[in-house]
Amino acid sequence: MNTNLPTEGVLAALCLPVGNDGQLLEPALEAHLSWLRSKGIHGVLALGSTGEFPLMSVDERKEALDTVLKLAGDLPVIANISDINPKNVEALGRHAKAIGLPGVAVMPPSFYPVNAQEQLSFFLRVASAVELPVMLYNFPELTGNRIAPETVAAFAAAAPMFGIKQSGGEFAYHRELVAIGEAKGFSVYSGADTRLPEAFGLGVKAAIGGLVNFVPEYMVAIFEHCRKGKACDVDLYAARMKEVGAIIDRLSFPVNVGMGMLARGFEPGSSRTNVSAAFREEMNRSSEELRRLFEKWNLSVERPVSV
Repeated sequence: MNTNLPTEGVLAALCLPVGNDGQLLEPALEAHLSWLRSKGIHGVLALGSTGEFPLMSVDERKEALDTVLKLAGDLPVIANISDINPKNVEALGRHAKAIGLPGVAVMPPSFYPVNAQEQLSFFLRVASAVELPVMLYNFPELTGNRIAPETVAAFAAAAPMFGIKQSGGEFAYHRELVAIGEAKGFSVYSGADTRLPEAFGLGVKAAIGGLVNFVPEYMVAIFEHCRKGKACDVDLYAARMKEVGAIIDRLSFPVNVGMGMLARGFEPGSSRTNVSAAFREEMNRSSEELRRLFEKWNLSVERPVSV
């Protein structure tokens, strides 16, 4: 188990394959994590949006964290403990600490409007309860509540904040968050998988993305070029990331991440949400298109899988 917080690098917003009964497919998850390690990623975010956490009970999420930690080897694991119920957030955070995770991520409460003052109060309550370093997680398209810069700065001044993940459509917000992070001593993690060179150019230190699940090679190479000065054809890799993203976006998030998993030959499992027969047909068609692209680009396909 790695207890170091990955404050820079490329982290997978981990896809969690489950069977039709909702149980984790451990052999599939183990194979996927082993492969991700071999590609040089720097850690995983467990139970993030890609992991379909809102569709899981607290006990299921605790069990999933235990399993991911067991299988992750030397990859650091950050637990997303977000929930609409603050008591559940605290319970998940205490579990993360009990099993030895180095840090947690937390979104604002979702569904109901939460103003800046109440957001700050909530984040401080969580930090006090879990006694672990905290990464704020801004994804207003999903939560309905944007974390304002004043809230970020106030929380960083009062609690052990190691970063913020910026996801969603407000790409320009990276710049303001980077400025606050430089002043307050935390990292900004981008969820803009198809715009990483731009994000790193703004001073972002790390990426956490769903596309890491199936094109980690390009994302790690872009990071190493932009942040470490290692030579690569960054323009080519960035263009290929956009091409992949355009195909993935034909279907809705987060089930579409499974399409990329299929294309690389990994078992995505069943979604916890409803998936129509038409969706599955399109998923198989588009994953086959991706598979042909990957073969053209000399990205190995581990084994053929279909849903």
